[in-house]
Amino acid sequence: MDSVNPSRSLSRRGFVGATAGIGAAGLLSSPLAPSANASAAALPKSESRTRVETIQLGKVTVTRVVEFSGPVGLTSRQFFPDSPKELWEENKDWLSPDFWKPSTDMVNSALQTWVLRSEGRTILIDTGAGNDKFRPYAKQWQYMDTDFLRRLSRAGVRPQDVDVVVNTHLHNDHVGWNTRREDRDWVPTFPNATYLIPKIEFDFWNPEGPVRPKYWQGNQNVWEDSVLPVHEAGLAKLWEGSYTLDSSLKLNLAAGHTPGSSVIRLESGRDRAVFIGDLLHTPLQLEHPEFNSCFEEDEKQALATRRRELEWAADHKALILPAHLPGHGAAEVERSGSNFKIKDWAGFSRS
Repeated sequence: MDSVNPSRSLSRRGFVGATAGIGAAGLLSSPLAPSANASAAALPKSESRTRVETIQLGKVTVTRVVEFSGPVGLTSRQFFPDSPKELWEENKDWLSPDFWKPSTDMVNSALQTWVLRSEGRTILIDTGAGNDKFRPYAKQWQYMDTDFLRRLSRAGVRPQDVDVVVNTHLHNDHVGWNTRREDRDWVPTFPNATYLIPKIEFDFWNPEGPVRPKYWQGNQNVWEDSVLPVHEAGLAKLWEGSYTLDSSLKLNLAAGHTPGSSVIRLESGRDRAVFIGDLLHTPLQLEHPEFNSCFEEDEKQALATRRRELEWAADHKALILPAHLPGHGAAEVERSGSNFKIKDWAGFSRS
């Protein structure tokens, strides 16, 4: 495996990076999302660019591999039903152009995988939407055809080099590259990896279980093509409560978005970070955590969990790395009265 260039001086404020092309994307299940057959050539230049960049947090290197950054077919109030129009307008100077386009009211989002190198292991946090997947109720993800694996290789990662895959939850845009098509079969993309899946999340989405998720239609076929194959291959490890990856990284349950949603806390040297998954989808929620997205399974619990994680981040001066934030991709917050305000952005360039 190629390593991160040791001659570069990396910090949370600095990066090394590159660009590449990508096809279409969207979120869970939006009827307004871009065509599933859109290609990089058909997208505006700003939407077809992607980057591979690395920062250093203590002894852990964090590489951002972006699949897509752009509008996903949801207006601000479709995406965040309880957020008032006036709030977006009041903050448009910094929300635009990275996170929101005022002229169309469309929210921008990113699809990205966080690659961590820690204590000699390569760890992926979430695996995007994947190629060739049939998504009848989430057509923005349907039959995608991207060069995600080539982009991973530019980050120095071959599929056989991956030691751990963390699925923060089992929505279709977080598990797609768990598998790849081989003839008629779905096989694990990362054959030597342990796939860490919260047991409560695994049970929640199991179609043989007693629960019918709120967004079961948007997740149709995900169990069969992206979850079950890694479990049947003996690569899935179902964890409960919390799970320690190493001395710097720990998984904790963070229910609300889904029952088994999880976050990864990083504590290494003087650096702190939290990979917060889908607890927030816009940086506006960093300052206004009282607003949910339209995709929460348990809205009340999502509110409480989001505030808990932001409080921890503020108190520990931790970098917050969501799954879908475009622009600089991550930020620090500090307390501001009973809420928070953005203190600084991460050292990634604006995607």
